[in-house]
Order: sequence, then structure tokens, then C-alpha cells
Amino acid sequence: MVEPAPKLDGKRTIPGYTARRGAFDELVVPAMDFLMIDGEGDPDATALYTDSLASLYPLAYALKALSKRELGRDFGMMPLEGRWWADDLAAFTRARDKSRWRWTLMIMTPDWLGTEHIEAARATIARKGAAPRLDAVRHERLDVGLALQTLHIGPYDDEGPVIERMHGVAAERGLRLTGRHHEIYLGDPRRSAPERLRTILRQPVAR
Repeated sequence: MVEPAPKLDGKRTIPGYTARRGAFDELVVPAMDFLMIDGEGDPDATALYTDSLASLYPLAYALKALSKRELGRDFGMMPLEGRWWADDLAAFTRARDKSRWRWTLMIMTPDWLGTEHIEAARATIARKGAAPRLDAVRHERLDVGLALQTLHIGPYDDEGPVIERMHGVAAERGLRLTGRHHEIYLGDPRRSAPERLRTILRQPVAR
């Protein structure tokens, strides 16, 4: 009898899924595969955002079940992540104008899962008919490389000054901002009070 492979706990073993509050640490983020879905506008006021979550999560869980059932390889579900951008960086810091935001929501997938697995899981979810933007979810590799990151504890709407400070720290260290603002959501806003939410804030940089 073949012993099943150990369950992957990516949050513990992959660099970048821990951060320190009040510190802006430099790290090299490894290239990883993600389920991704794009959108734009205020996440608090648009059905596009909720429809995106309602499509991304079912596919991620179907993929996890497929991996365990057919490949004998299980993994812990990774946290929701988001990449956010706007034409003017002040839309994230001082202005916090959410109507101007664009975003990509993401969930990391292990590197042993390929296109055939994604499409098999997609077909399973499609038969249930409950994922409104299922066709918009793609599977893509993201190579962030060098980044600054910190831990924010509190409401999402209080992130602005922390993000602005991170940009300032980058400039002080002679680092250039190179990619989109990146967040990793360690808390669930449906279950946690806003002041207890934990979010990793990440900014790709170059020397």
C-alpha cells in the first residue's frame, strides 16, 4: 500500500505568509501558482466583488478535493489574497477612493496541479451552476521577487497610512516600487471584529 504524501501546510512552509506588525521586512517571495479573477470598483459596493468570491472559492475547494481524491495529495487551503492598483497611488493612501480601484483576487494552488486539474474542477462546479463568474477564473503563475511587507491589524479602511509609510520606507532604503500593492487576508471579516482583522501588506520593490 502506498503511503499518502504529507499534507502541505503552505502557510507555514512557504516564505511570505507571516509578517511583523510595525516592521517592514524585505524578503524574496517565491514564484507560485494561483487561481485569479479580475475586477474593478469599490469592493464594498459592487456585486462584481461578491460574485468573484462566489466563483473563486468553490473552484479552489473543488481543486483541493480533486487533489486529495485523485492524486492522494492534500493541502491546507491557502488564504485569500488580492492585488490592488489605481492610476494614482493616493487612491490607496490619502484619498482611499475605492471607486478608482482595480483588483485581482487570488488563492494559491500547489505546483503539482496543472491545467487538466483546474478544468476538471471547473467542470464539477459548472454542473452545480452556483458560481456566477466561474469562466473568468484563470490559473496563472506569479513571480513577485523582492518585496517589503508588514502586518496590519485592524479595519481594512485603516490601511492607508501604513501603505504610505511602507512606500516611504522603500524610498529611504533606495528601493523602487515595481509592482502592484498586494494583500494577504489572514482573518475572515465575516467572523472577526474589524479591529482584530490581520492582513499582510506587501509591496514589490527593486534595488
